[in-house]
Amino acid sequence: MSITPQQELIPKLKVEAIMKLLERRERIDKRGLEDLRPIEIITNYIENAEGSAYVRLGTTQVVAGVKLEVGSPYPDTPNEGVLIVNAEFVPLASPSFEPGPPDENAIELARVIDRSLREYKVIDLSKLVLIPGKKVWIVWLDIYVLDHGGNLLDASSIASMAALLTTKIPKAEVNEQTGEVVVDKKQKVADLPVRGSVVTVTIGKIGNYLIVDPMYEEEQVLDAKLVIAVSNDGKIAGMQKSGMGYFTADEIRRAIKIALSKAPQIFEQIKSAVGRLKTTED
Repeated sequence: MSITPQQELIPKLKVEAIMKLLERRERIDKRGLEDLRPIEIITNYIENAEGSAYVRLGTTQVVAGVKLEVGSPYPDTPNEGVLIVNAEFVPLASPSFEPGPPDENAIELARVIDRSLREYKVIDLSKLVLIPGKKVWIVWLDIYVLDHGGNLLDASSIASMAALLTTKIPKAEVNEQTGEVVVDKKQKVADLPVRGSVVTVTIGKIGNYLIVDPMYEEEQVLDAKLVIAVSNDGKIAGMQKSGMGYFTADEIRRAIKIALSKAPQIFEQIKSAVGRLKTTED
């Protein structure tokens, strides 16, 4: 999915109004500068997936689904399962989305989600081995953007985490002699081994102001954006900056402080929907 250049015209129409509101510490949707939009989470949203979740963040809507398949491990990690994250921007989600293969925006979203999950080792991949060095579970995490109301990353990270926490592993019978694995998708034998949770908190910079969870109109006028991945035990699992502008050292410290204060609110929403933030003991 590609994004058309039409969005480049929006800042010229919106920046003055947005800046005037920020001067009064207000935003278009009446939120404070550090307020999250309302979050709605519905788990088990896709019937045929091993795990799934629908998330609405403000007007942004995202669905994440998990499918498990038997495959070969990576040569450099023969005794670990495999995690593969993909993202797709559905054309109906925004006038700026066009049909076609994933563009750099969808690829970047998938990579940021993938990196945050791997950095914190959210999934215990060592427990997904069926035949050491030969057969493992491959975890496909697919993210679909249904409605683009801004801050796709945070909505996607919430949906991804909720989907992983609800994922059930199908029954698999291994034939040691032939090396074949027979999977019965109708029977679920265990939870996906999730050791902890990670979500992203996106901080946007407009002029000298830092805002949390930027909506679509605000994203069009951001000078820069900082995405901070936070674990459920209060650790920073990753950071990524984008945009032509910059953050000062003091602004980065402020952004981290904000992210650490907002992440627990998101984890509470996930825990309320799923019932837990991990499926295995430390």
